[in-house]
Amino acid sequence: MSRRAHGQLRQSQVVTTYGPGALIDLPRHSAIVGGLDTWPKGLDEVVEPRLAHKLRNLIGVPAPRLYAPPPSPSEPWATRKGIGAWRFPEWFVVQEEDGQAGGGQRDRSRRLVHRKALDERGLFERLKVVPTRFVRACPRGHVDDLDWRGFVHGKGSPCRRQLWLDERGTTGDLADLFVRCECGEWRPLYEAAELDQNPLDTCQGARPWLGRNTNEDCNQRSRLLIRTASNAYFPQVVSVLSLPERGTAVDGAVAELWDDLQIVDDAADLTFMKKKSAVAATLEPFDDDEVLNAIGERKRGHSSDRPVKQVELDALLGAPEGFGDDELIDPNFHARCLPPGAWRQSARANGIASVIQLHRLREVLALVGFTRFEAVTPDIHGEYDTDVERAAIALDPEWFPAVENRGEGVFVQLDTDAVEAWRKRPAVARRLADLALGHEAWTGRRTPLLGKTPRAFPGGPYVLLHTLSHLLIQSLAMRCGYPASSIRERIYAEPGPAGQRFGVLLYTGTPDAEGTLGGLVQQAQHIEGHLADALRMGALCSNDPICAQHAPGESMEQRWLHGAACHGCTLISETSCEMRNDYLDRALVVPVLGLVEAAFFPSAM
Repeated sequence: MSRRAHGQLRQSQVVTTYGPGALIDLPRHSAIVGGLDTWPKGLDEVVEPRLAHKLRNLIGVPAPRLYAPPPSPSEPWATRKGIGAWRFPEWFVVQEEDGQAGGGQRDRSRRLVHRKALDERGLFERLKVVPTRFVRACPRGHVDDLDWRGFVHGKGSPCRRQLWLDERGTTGDLADLFVRCECGEWRPLYEAAELDQNPLDTCQGARPWLGRNTNEDCNQRSRLLIRTASNAYFPQVVSVLSLPERGTAVDGAVAELWDDLQIVDDAADLTFMKKKSAVAATLEPFDDDEVLNAIGERKRGHSSDRPVKQVELDALLGAPEGFGDDELIDPNFHARCLPPGAWRQSARANGIASVIQLHRLREVLALVGFTRFEAVTPDIHGEYDTDVERAAIALDPEWFPAVENRGEGVFVQLDTDAVEAWRKRPAVARRLADLALGHEAWTGRRTPLLGKTPRAFPGGPYVLLHTLSHLLIQSLAMRCGYPASSIRERIYAEPGPAGQRFGVLLYTGTPDAEGTLGGLVQQAQHIEGHLADALRMGALCSNDPICAQHAPGESMEQRWLHGAACHGCTLISETSCEMRNDYLDRALVVPVLGLVEAAFFPSAM
């Protein structure tokens, strides 16, 4: 690991793309980002109690703290705080044509050399070498150099003669690459990708981002990995919105008055204690039932373990009516529910119950681990399964890297009665059965990466909301001033006191002080027009009828989690989607070719 900086990353990239364990290419080197043990001290703390509580339950760290990655210094002469990175991989290809691989003019052979040989002979500066682009890894995040000698000769061979990488063609494809030893043994590289034959042996549990001698037990087969491929690193990020949780305010008031309230057991006791003016003034904003519940929870030592999105939805639906032009009280959350007359112009949007403008919001994201080859996403409630296997980002984590984004958003709530009536229609039930069949096929072919318990099908309302969200994002991007890749979604299908509630939050955020231009939030008043545009776009795809008639459970291309959805209509940038473009179906939103009876909205307006 060098102490001199070789490259720069944005703070948000360290959490979402290039965190500990990520493979990166620097101008002159290839490296793996070091674990949290290599990070500098004195980082800025990010305060978000609800997120810290979630991490404590998820990871098991007693009192996790959140710290922002080191920022770039504001002055050129200021001391830089960098993140450690280890040189990886340790096998290199010499960039010179040392012979012909097969006699053709475009065939060439290049030497494969290990780092130790280059160091011992002082050849790093004299030879032009580049790191090999092939490594071996497993879905749990372990990564290591290929055993090139073992791959050519077989495990345990004593041969130590020079290895060569022969390229027979110009495509760079695995079929054109061969590994050859001077002893005469050779093997095509494409065989390294044949997982059934276990050509790369069992994973050794290597964790080079945590330093040397940090291997752990692993029983998975090693897979060939191109270190610059998009499946080389999938971060697991926990995200919450800093929305006011009413229970938190009650808990704070109860904690402040605990010397007086600890003897309260029922409503009569509370009424007696409220005879004190100080107690009555502090508890005045809250109902007696709320206060008694908070006292009981505190006595039992319980804390709020409600799902992330359930708390957020309570705060969103509790926004007062208005246009947001009153005094800004909380810069982290300022929301107002638009009066119906401000956005509803006709009966075309009867399925929508309310529209809420979020003039200010704060999102905090924390990195907890990562996987390779296959991504693991939170469930529909924003929670990770506790039995998911993930690679650790520190030997003994006590804190986690986090960033905060500030921005604006629009929340659209669907009418609960309309959704429940839609779910009961026979055509909807048949369509959901087809989607569930595809989900079962996907689950059956999924690796144990998801954990011990298979994830349940998210349900029809979630697929409906998710697809509608994607269509609305594409419409909003045309007029709000933000590109579609900058608008993100949060889908809410959460229980409430009077039944399940459904809604979509479309928002944008950046790490700067404000993070908002006002263009997105103002589109809330035109949501009916955006809905009409979204439904028109969703009614017909350029790939119809193939897209509209796609059957999830019989997918030859293994698109198990898609109904009528493809890149021509519904799929958007994965930076915007909370489910990596899974669980989408236009047929549940608007009538499509060959399937018109399952749509929530009866026409494309």
